[in-house]
Amino acid sequence: MKQLIGICKGSIPDTYIRIIKDRYLTMKYKAIALDLDGTLTDHNKKLPEANKEAVWAAIDKDVTVILASGRPLFGITPIADELELDKRGGYILAYNGGEIINCLNGDVIVSHELPRQCIDDICDYARANDVYALTYSDGKIAAESDDDEYVLKEAFCNNTTIIKTDDLKKYVDYPVNKFLVVGRHDKLVPVQEALLEHYSDVLDAFYSEDYFLEVVPKGVAKDKSLQQLLGKLSIKEDELIACGDGMNDIPMLKIAGVAAVMDNAYEEVKKYADYIAPSNDESGVADIIKRFILNA
Repeated sequence: MKQLIGICKGSIPDTYIRIIKDRYLTMKYKAIALDLDGTLTDHNKKLPEANKEAVWAAIDKDVTVILASGRPLFGITPIADELELDKRGGYILAYNGGEIINCLNGDVIVSHELPRQCIDDICDYARANDVYALTYSDGKIAAESDDDEYVLKEAFCNNTTIIKTDDLKKYVDYPVNKFLVVGRHDKLVPVQEALLEHYSDVLDAFYSEDYFLEVVPKGVAKDKSLQQLLGKLSIKEDELIACGDGMNDIPMLKIAGVAAVMDNAYEEVKKYADYIAPSNDESGVADIIKRFILNA
């Protein structure tokens, strides 16, 4: 919609622009992708009752609900359970798309893993720049610090605890879908640059927050994983509503029929919005669903 409105501005009367907007409000959307932190959940990482009821109303309208987050699977599952997606149906897109899960039967539809060859350097580049690399193990966070403020932020996001290890490289002897490098943004920049210089053929490194550098297998992002899932479900991108607030939401906002951005989002993210919803603390997701799905 934003592209179409942008073309129209200055070339046709505002009346026609309103008609175009009205068509978007009456179009039947078949899927909604919901970021969690800063979008579906409030600042305490809790699911507002209004959002829960709105999601259920969307499901009752045969809309496919997709929880699309950079969180690990175990960090998303409690929200999915609260929404009863194991009974009502829906999908989890974890690790920014590193894994896609069917909530009804638990089937893993997609799973991408980081190549072993780059894991040592992820840890080394983090140490060299005075920041911390972390990953996930048995429902917990594995890191070389259990008191760093940014490691603690990730633990809080996922309502979990931290396994402290003296050597993360040696600890990680299992397949992983994602690493997170956390710290001050200026210290993360050289880590990102080094990773992309040496491993751009096998991984991607991008920010979900200024202090969170996501390191994932090449090609893993919310847009690509959503496209893959939508293809399996025979749903068109124009029939998708994407809701987000963070930098890692931009790819899915760009492909969606409606890009709904929370009022608390980064200003850069708002540039991609078709619609600015109330903040995550004001049940903005419920507002989006009512406006574009329930037509209320």
